[in-house]
Amino acid sequence: MTTDALFDRWLERTTQQLQAVLPDPDATPQGLHQAMRYAALGGGKRMRPLLVYAAGHLFDADEDRLDAPAAAVELIHAYSLVHDDLPAMDDDDLRRGRATTHIAFDEATAILAGDALQTRAFELLANTGLPPALALDCLRTLASASGVAGMCGGQALDIDATGQLQSLAELERMHALKTGALIRAAVRMGALCGGAGQDDLARLDAFASALGLAFQVRDDILDIEASSEQLGKTAGKDAAQDKSTFPALLGIDGAKARLAALAGEMHDTLAPFGLRARALAALAELTIQRSH
Repeated sequence: MTTDALFDRWLERTTQQLQAVLPDPDATPQGLHQAMRYAALGGGKRMRPLLVYAAGHLFDADEDRLDAPAAAVELIHAYSLVHDDLPAMDDDDLRRGRATTHIAFDEATAILAGDALQTRAFELLANTGLPPALALDCLRTLASASGVAGMCGGQALDIDATGQLQSLAELERMHALKTGALIRAAVRMGALCGGAGQDDLARLDAFASALGLAFQVRDDILDIEASSEQLGKTAGKDAAQDKSTFPALLGIDGAKARLAALAGEMHDTLAPFGLRARALAALAELTIQRSH
């Protein structure tokens, strides 16, 4: 099966799982339920669920075992976007080509929707029917990546750094938490579901670390070179908010060179897995080449 066919199948599984675990939009409280579905089902690249499936595929994991971790990491990602767009954070009114959740509903509902999406992710993993030790590993992995040692910590560093010039090391550390932690968690959960050993987990963590950084470098480049229509979100927002970015520190050519170097790192890290890693390699290539 081609990687495109695999991705289509995994995207469909993710959508079906999200539709099943999100609350009935006609049940009370309707506004909250509708906002949750709006945020989680409103398109997007679904990169993190795809990484769960691709990492599991590397070890011939049963896809039924991967469904809950894939949906859970997407629920966490959706919640993070809802909160990131709020006026107290990045204050944006466009996400995935349409109104952000607090614009489509209201701020209070958006906050509650984000909270509920986050807790639903952990409820899903706890009740998924995975072997208890595996479920605990996945819960621990996702919780760590979502909290102060991961995404939330990175977001706090981002807020603190607004209007200040960061060093390259500081910028990379911030994004390793803000963006990279959830990407590493997605890869790790998929590999855990496939029974990966410690050496393979370490190799895949190195791959995912490079992938998370590459994702952000590409995002920074697109923020300059692409339009809001192409991105589905407000272009030029980082410059407007006086944030440090890879092009700001390295120049646009330097940022593109850094992206190329990260592509080489990912290729070399996956090489020992051979063709078994073709789905992960294809996702790495999509990250490097993406236009939105």
